[in-house]
Amino acid sequence: MAGLSNVPARTSLRVPDDGEEDVPRRIVAKQSTQDLVFTHGVRSIGMLVLVIVGSIGVFLGVQARPTFRHYGWSFFTEYRWLPAQDIVGIAAAMVGTIEVAMVALVIAFPLSLLTALFISDWAPAWLKPLMVRLIDMMAAVPGIVFGLWVLVFMQPHATHVAHWISKYFGWIPIFKVHTDVNYPIWNQAPGYPSYEGSAFIAGIAVSMMIFPMATAVMREVFSEAPAGEKEAALALGATRWSMVRTVVIPFGRSGIIGGTMLALGRALGETISVLLIISEAFKIKWNVLESGTATIAEVIASKSKEATPAQLSALLTAGFVLFLMTLLTNVIAASIVSRGRSGAGTEI
Repeated sequence: MAGLSNVPARTSLRVPDDGEEDVPRRIVAKQSTQDLVFTHGVRSIGMLVLVIVGSIGVFLGVQARPTFRHYGWSFFTEYRWLPAQDIVGIAAAMVGTIEVAMVALVIAFPLSLLTALFISDWAPAWLKPLMVRLIDMMAAVPGIVFGLWVLVFMQPHATHVAHWISKYFGWIPIFKVHTDVNYPIWNQAPGYPSYEGSAFIAGIAVSMMIFPMATAVMREVFSEAPAGEKEAALALGATRWSMVRTVVIPFGRSGIIGGTMLALGRALGETISVLLIISEAFKIKWNVLESGTATIAEVIASKSKEATPAQLSALLTAGFVLFLMTLLTNVIAASIVSRGRSGAGTEI
């Protein structure tokens, strides 16, 4: 009996009476000092980003008021940029911005999709991290490098491609060039549009810049496809392509859309590479292979140096329009990507 005295007594549980309410005990998690510093630091940085973006939007909106008050809606419908004659508009620049962005997406989208699928489902284990690093390194290359590369190396070859497209697909309005397509490129009639400095060639440079971003988003979403469904499809006799087509692509549909729209937001605001390549022309035309176009970002970069206060206000107004376009595109893309990462909107 002496040994039993060292055994701790059993803790008795208090049973509430019939009239007494059984209230669960509230558990309070106390964070450490490091957790509190990290939480408040991250929250402060996030709020700082919102404040900076909001301040930029407010500043551009305030600076745009005199231009909107003076030109009204004609600022969006006028295509000429003649400040000396008090004729200013961004219609041609908006069309050129959309053209360059669409050309870049048409080129970059299939490359990004196929590259992301190869990395996630076909690349061997030793090659996968190498390709991921190379694509991430491409995202860090400055835009002027891509612009010079396309201007010096790619443009002479791209003009031959543009000439071939206009010769055999010129019946499509966007591929029509107002020159004799039967003449060789080096013997085009003087005074007629050429194939250099077009939205097509500028789109090639922009596509190289948006390719890493779109690929990274798609690859991340594809890598989160459920392994159980993939293995089940292969166990039932499906080929690897059939498994990718029926499991991976449906699961990553939101990632494909979100990555493409994030790339579109980047393409809309690209400046330096476009400024190096295109031949500036304030004219609304949907012929992407023909030389001469303008984008909003390019106009701001090329006209800001010698701009008067009134012209600077017009340029800031153009920047405000571009800011709203890119902000709306990125917000929609971010919401789609976040849904894809959470698994919402996917059917397996």
